[in-house]
Amino acid sequence: MSHSNHRYHITTFGCQMNKADSERMAGILETMGFQWTDEADHADLILYNTCTIRDNAEHKVYSYLGRQAKRKQGDPALTLVVTGCVAQQEGDNLLRRVPELDLIMGPQHVNQLQDLLEQVFAGNQVVATEPIQIVEDITKPRRDSRVTAWVNVIYGCNERCTYCIVPNVRGVEQSRSPEAIRAEMEDLGRQGFKEVTLLGQNIDAYGRDLPGVTHEGRHQNTFTDLLYFVHDVPGIERIRFATSHPRYFTDRLIRACAELPKVCEHFHIPFQSGDNDVLKAMGRGYSQERYRRIIESIRSLMPDASISADAIVGFPGETEQQFMHTLNLVDDIGFDLLNTAAYSPRPGTPAAGWLNQVSDMEKTDRLQRLNHLVSSKAEMRSQRYLNRMEEVLVEDVNPKDPTQVMGRTRGNRLTFFTGDINQLMGKIVPIRITTVRPFSLSGEWEPTPG
Repeated sequence: MSHSNHRYHITTFGCQMNKADSERMAGILETMGFQWTDEADHADLILYNTCTIRDNAEHKVYSYLGRQAKRKQGDPALTLVVTGCVAQQEGDNLLRRVPELDLIMGPQHVNQLQDLLEQVFAGNQVVATEPIQIVEDITKPRRDSRVTAWVNVIYGCNERCTYCIVPNVRGVEQSRSPEAIRAEMEDLGRQGFKEVTLLGQNIDAYGRDLPGVTHEGRHQNTFTDLLYFVHDVPGIERIRFATSHPRYFTDRLIRACAELPKVCEHFHIPFQSGDNDVLKAMGRGYSQERYRRIIESIRSLMPDASISADAIVGFPGETEQQFMHTLNLVDDIGFDLLNTAAYSPRPGTPAAGWLNQVSDMEKTDRLQRLNHLVSSKAEMRSQRYLNRMEEVLVEDVNPKDPTQVMGRTRGNRLTFFTGDINQLMGKIVPIRITTVRPFSLSGEWEPTPG
């Protein structure tokens, strides 16, 4: 059945895993003949890829859905799909709240979108949230960028952090084979992509579930082994990865990043709290001392590496003193970027039922104090770039100034400079940095004479 005159729209909430899933689903819809539209109100099929981590994301989904459900009452041909973590967690409850929905599917079913939609077009309402074995996928994502792409290396998560719903909704860890990952990267290299970000909810766990030869007492199928296996893929000039877990982060991985020229000196390692008792209550499995040692090891081999992280304030039972430990950690380390959030209870997680919840006023106050410190530290970290030459991979035009292009340094700093996107897209350009801001830079391109 061809849908060549039908349009689709996807709205994505949440993490990079969701963005990667959305690109893959867009690829499937385009294979089916659908065409992309920016306007949800003009689409014949609307897909919301949802996230349960942030409270407002969930509320937003319901308000978007309400609006389209109304539209569907007058236009029964409209197809409404909810995927992602809210879909997985709510399942049938979503149908009760929004009976107009056609398809509700969990993140593990992304690759089966076409089969599930065929069932919808045959007149069924479908809920697909039961766990399945991930099948290796060959669908081509519709990438939002022509320069950078994500590649999933491991799905799911076996950790049991007490605040997090992800393991319940994304299932147990399942690593893809190194060969499948390399084949996807080679394909991207042939298509002209220049940068790949390897993705996993807990990427350091990669390979634990794969058969691996134990070599001199070491399991030989770790994430570090994967980096050595894929680092020389033709056409791919930069490799990044996320998200790392301090419990499994090894010195061997740090050495690989220092050694492999294509792997960028940029690490995203969430610490969540700077207090050991809070970390214990969160079920994180490391101490703040261990976290500090990891950062020291990175900086001893790569002094210029940029470090980003995630932190939560107002976790149940967090005292002012414990919050100060988080501030001290942020002050001492000086992150290039820190994603901060006030704790919000997720239904079905242990911490949501604890009686020692911190008041909203306290949470807001702590979040503001942390954000203030984060900005001033990021501004100080930015100073090191002033007057330096930096290699910038050009990704796009500056949306606020069409005479400028934008891209990222190896350390993942967004950088703007004057140039023509038609000539520079996908090129790595040496830029002299002339302006530094807390989270971005501007500079000048110095074309080599002749």
